[in-house]
Amino acid sequence: MEKHTIIIVEDDEITSLNLKLSLEKHGYGVICLCKNTIQAVEALDTYKPNVVIIDISLQESNDGIELAKTIKTHYSIPFIYLTSYSDDDMISQAIKTEPYGYIVKPFDPSSLHATIQMAIFKFNVENERYEEIITSKIDEENLEKLLYAKRKSDKPIVTFGQDYHIDISKDEIFYNNEKIKLTKKESAILRLLVAKLGHIITFNQAIDYVWQESGATENSIRTLVWRLRNKLPTDIIKNASGIGYYLENN
Repeated sequence: MEKHTIIIVEDDEITSLNLKLSLEKHGYGVICLCKNTIQAVEALDTYKPNVVIIDISLQESNDGIELAKTIKTHYSIPFIYLTSYSDDDMISQAIKTEPYGYIVKPFDPSSLHATIQMAIFKFNVENERYEEIITSKIDEENLEKLLYAKRKSDKPIVTFGQDYHIDISKDEIFYNNEKIKLTKKESAILRLLVAKLGHIITFNQAIDYVWQESGATENSIRTLVWRLRNKLPTDIIKNASGIGYYLENN
């Protein structure tokens, strides 16, 4: 098995050492123990680990969350939070950084191993999907062909999610045969996700297709998806951390 490398960012020395010993018993290579964000950033630049484990309340503040934001913005590395924190505001901030998992103190060695393996697997799948679609062209003609190929019969109906379908002839979305009222842009992003069912739509692809004009940003897409999610009866739109969104191909 490939020996995955890990950086631990934890200001409690005993917890940090216990983590190191547990990880090494499971065959991981712990390449650096960091006590603060400055040490962590230096280690990231030097070692390029496979995973980073971060104490969510580093130095009894939100430094762990700030470090996670830095990793998300500047490094292509999955991170996992180590937490015993129960403050709702802190947890809410942590969720927004889209971590690849959580390890609860006091940690269980088996759960620790499983969490890391799942994080690595998810990260690799996202990267594979990203590489697969990064060069793919999405325009109206191509999109129509993709939707047409997904019909279940001779009717212009494409099913997706659980009890959803799109009438591609009328560009209308239904749940349990009840029409969902969407704006033009909300309909466009959902149509795009259905056309590429099971594949990630990057922020740039979404901007190019939905807006077809300058001025839109990643935040424009995030806001649009947030509004769309509020209108859909069930949560079918999945996040691809830092990349975009997708619908699972059930």
